[in-house]
Amino acid sequence: MNQAPAAISAPQEQTPVNHQAIQVCFDGSCPLCRTEISIYQGLNSSTPIEWLDVSTEGAPLPQGLSKGRLMSRFHVTRADGEILSGARAFVALWSRLPGWRWLSALSRIPGVLAMMEAAYRGFLIIRPSIQWIFRSLNVSHLPSTMIGDMRSNQAGETGAVWIYRGILAATRDAAVREFAQAHLETERKHLLAIDALLPALRRSKLLIAWRIAGFLTGSIPAMFSRQAVFATIAAVETFVEHHYQLQIDHLGRRGGHAELLRLLIEFQKDEQSHRLEAIDNLYALNHDGPRDQLSDHARQPAQVPLLIRRWCGLVSAGSEIAVKIARVI
Repeated sequence: MNQAPAAISAPQEQTPVNHQAIQVCFDGSCPLCRTEISIYQGLNSSTPIEWLDVSTEGAPLPQGLSKGRLMSRFHVTRADGEILSGARAFVALWSRLPGWRWLSALSRIPGVLAMMEAAYRGFLIIRPSIQWIFRSLNVSHLPSTMIGDMRSNQAGETGAVWIYRGILAATRDAAVREFAQAHLETERKHLLAIDALLPALRRSKLLIAWRIAGFLTGSIPAMFSRQAVFATIAAVETFVEHHYQLQIDHLGRRGGHAELLRLLIEFQKDEQSHRLEAIDNLYALNHDGPRDQLSDHARQPAQVPLLIRRWCGLVSAGSEIAVKIARVI
């Protein structure tokens, strides 16, 4: 955070109320500023106000002021060209807004304007931390009914990344490693995309647990056989494919958020591809000929030993429980 530069017009004890038009310069990239300005814009000003978002590319900045300086402090330009900064700028704006004029009047009490300026300078010091909190909680770009689902998606993709890491850590089988490495890259892309959508403070608080669970889910079958690995992945991806379908159906009924819907459909197709490849690999262990010659009917879960079936049932049940927990924690 840049240190607050000195105000262009030093705080004075008396701030005359001017009812001419003003230009308000604000940092639209700051969630705090954006929220406050939206409140002001919703009021009926006594005089015309021009709102200038100085963070916008190509914004016509007041002469003599850099973009960095305008974004570091609040500025108001009066009709006579005088530029006010900090507390004096707020007072000039408040004097024109119903419900806020009392603060402008309060500033005319000796010593109050200086106190306002000191308080504003103190706020600028902690503003980066407050901005981070705001950004880390902001989910206005997501459907309000799907925040829990997105949290479970983020937890699930975290677990998926660690499933394949667990496989790679536990096996030297070249075919299994090639399979796991390719799918690991896809799951990493999924996780990065969800991380970009879901702010840090909205994510699951149990990510360490999901990493451990994922690693064990991948490494345990990898210690035994190819068959156990492919059966495990088929079970996991069957659950994940269904999980994404529920969200796709929900968004389809709700409408809107076309980009999120497109992303979920893309993820589901990737998971379906992983499932089918795992099933193909299972059959390739017991069938002659390349996997791509298997019929559609044959691309069904292969018969596997009872112990592996029990393990896959446990994995599916654990996935369902994990989703329910991640939705709320």
